[in-house]
Amino acid sequence: MADQLRGWRCKEPLLLFLLLEILWGAGAGPIRYSVLEELEKGSFVGNIAKDLGLEPRELAERGVRIVSRGRTQLFALNPQSGSLVTAGRINREELCAQSAPCLVSFNILVENNMKMYGVEIEIIDINDNFPRFRDEEVKVKVNENAATGTRLVLPFARDADVSVNSLQSYQLSRNMHFSLEEKSGADGQKYPELVLERPLDREKVAVHDLFLTALDGGDPVLSSTMHIRVMVLDANDNAPLFTRSEYRVSVPENIPVGTRLLTLTATDPDEGINGELTYSFRNEEDKISETFKLDSNLGEISTLQSLDYEESRFYLMEVVAQDGGALLASAKVLITVQDVNDNAPEVILTSLASSISEDCPPGTIIALFSVHDGDSGENGEILCSIPRNLPFKLEKSVDNYYHLLTTKGLDREEISDYNITVTVIDCGNPPLSTESHISLTVANINDNPPIFPHTSYSTYILENNPRGISILSVTAHNPDSGNNAKVTYSLAEDTLQGMPLSSYVSINSNTGILYALGSFDYEQVKDLQLWVMASDSGDPPLRSNMSLSLFVLDQNDNAPEILYPSIPTDGSTGVELAPRSAEPGYLVTKVVAVDRDSGQNAWLSYRLLKASEPGPFAVGLHTGEVRTARALLDRDALKQSLSLVVAVQDHGQPPLSATVTLTVAVADNIPDVLADLGSLEPAADPDASGLTRYLVVAVAAVSCIFLAFVIVLLALRLRRWHASRLLQASGGGLVGVPASRFVGVDGVRAFLQTYSHEVSLTADSRKSHVIFPQPNYADTLISQESCGKSEPLLIYEKININEERGVVQVRFLFQYGCL
Repeated sequence: MADQLRGWRCKEPLLLFLLLEILWGAGAGPIRYSVLEELEKGSFVGNIAKDLGLEPRELAERGVRIVSRGRTQLFALNPQSGSLVTAGRINREELCAQSAPCLVSFNILVENNMKMYGVEIEIIDINDNFPRFRDEEVKVKVNENAATGTRLVLPFARDADVSVNSLQSYQLSRNMHFSLEEKSGADGQKYPELVLERPLDREKVAVHDLFLTALDGGDPVLSSTMHIRVMVLDANDNAPLFTRSEYRVSVPENIPVGTRLLTLTATDPDEGINGELTYSFRNEEDKISETFKLDSNLGEISTLQSLDYEESRFYLMEVVAQDGGALLASAKVLITVQDVNDNAPEVILTSLASSISEDCPPGTIIALFSVHDGDSGENGEILCSIPRNLPFKLEKSVDNYYHLLTTKGLDREEISDYNITVTVIDCGNPPLSTESHISLTVANINDNPPIFPHTSYSTYILENNPRGISILSVTAHNPDSGNNAKVTYSLAEDTLQGMPLSSYVSINSNTGILYALGSFDYEQVKDLQLWVMASDSGDPPLRSNMSLSLFVLDQNDNAPEILYPSIPTDGSTGVELAPRSAEPGYLVTKVVAVDRDSGQNAWLSYRLLKASEPGPFAVGLHTGEVRTARALLDRDALKQSLSLVVAVQDHGQPPLSATVTLTVAVADNIPDVLADLGSLEPAADPDASGLTRYLVVAVAAVSCIFLAFVIVLLALRLRRWHASRLLQASGGGLVGVPASRFVGVDGVRAFLQTYSHEVSLTADSRKSHVIFPQPNYADTLISQESCGKSEPLLIYEKININEERGVVQVRFLFQYGCL
């Protein structure tokens, strides 16, 4: 047998090229090839690259692959040659059994454009199977009185091959009593029968041994032999008889196991053992005996296991009824299985793009899948759908393949992931359905710039802040993802007071926290205008900006500064003069102070901190004006110069203050002052000079004033309330003065024009001389031209004593106001 197979394989290459056909439809239909079975793995089937219009190297580049459902891959693609080859040995009998022709269908998928091409390959049979009898030996009983021409049905042989390679004929060994005849059934099967040619005589020959040989039509011819033992029985002259020669029954595939399908009935007119009938299957296949059960006494056929229409649509069997005398009759039984809707449709995903860019155009293919239902007829008709509220649709491809594609543009910021439910439902009753879920991720592109919640921000920071303190945290949101959503922050380049903004503040590029690089001074920088920019990390990057106003808040870090009276630079002591005839409320002088802070930190109040003689003077709380609180008494003499300490305090927290000491001399007129000063002549001895005596007297006077101040301290505190009333009353003393007579410096008003005449005298009469300088402006806060007609408002004197030079300087100040 092996020699026969080798002889056949030697002719395989020639037969291969003789039988190979590539059938192209005119622009439609599958690609057709044919190939012999049992070829070696890798055997050439067809030039699929040429038939697809591709070069061999394009098979891998375009992702060409075989798509088949539910069976072992029988063929493969050779990417080097572009050929379709066998993936292994192909057994036609396992694929198609007795069906002819044997066709294997599958699809070729071109991945890059998701196109499908049908391929149909015919598997050509070779003579690789012997005809086979089920049993190597069979016993046949025959009555000895059987008439010439009696026919005895014999078991037939089966050949898995088809066409000329299948079973063609039988041969019977030579004998004297029997001949062989063949009958062909409707299914093409050949059935052998023994025909009695001569009468039998059991007493002479009880057993006849015959050999039946089955032959196929292959080249070389294959055969097999069965031993037949013909047992000659005593006479039984009536054979069984079935009521019908063929029984047919149709049953649904879902009937329960053990259901009785039909009952066969045969009769035998004989009596006794010759009339007792037994039923059995003849020549049944294993599949028949595993699926059905035949009651040997009753002739009832029932199921042993569930029926499946998709596995076998009908069952054909032969039932024999035999009596006790070895006579028998046969009948054909055809059981047809009816399809019921017991198979739900299934979805097979062939190709899927799990991620798709949000800028993909409508009509982009996302997935390729096929649907299948194992039922037939309406039960196998399938409807496929997806939800209507999704931007996708289904499009029918070849066979039962569908494309899932987009219908409009996608926006990842609205929906980033889709879970698409594909529902397939058949047309059975009741219908069965299956759902398959396809997950799709929308890939992000950089189509959204960072967005600030507001286009402008305002924030505040106290001056004198620590270096590196965080001021504000800004955040911009980007609805994109990944690097496209990573936001970095920066400040726009600009300058302030000739310095770049980057020297004042900086921003953390990752967190958006704004830091102060130095300590702010409200008096120098009151606010900053910044532009904060947010940029993503996309390609190209997108950016946005927002305006930030940074206001510096004032702190009370500047004490009041006293502008008047100013401290002399020549070492002299300033003395303010007041006439003895001054009425209460007489303006002696005015303390002028400013504060570089702002707001309540720059609101100034004045108060009399200490006085050598309590009671004569009061200070305006808000104006700083020093006025007489009562009429001056005789004791308020020049040599008893009154010393006043005025405190100027702001309203900050904590409050800051400054003090100034005023010395007020009381005199009726200027000549009196000059006469007193002229009496101060120097002594002959330097140690007893008049200047020294004057200084001693001045020191004694100051000591007396201090002692008096200590004594009347308690009285001053008790009179504070009364003094505050007087101060409030004196605050209206300048109501009649036009506003143009003052100039404002951060809320503090000072007189506009002051004329002064100075008289300098020496204590030595020998060198005495009087100097009358020309009038000049001592304090010109505005130009003279800004004032029209002016009249003197008041006259007061100031005495400066320079001990080192021995000079007494008297200044007469004439203050004018604009009318």
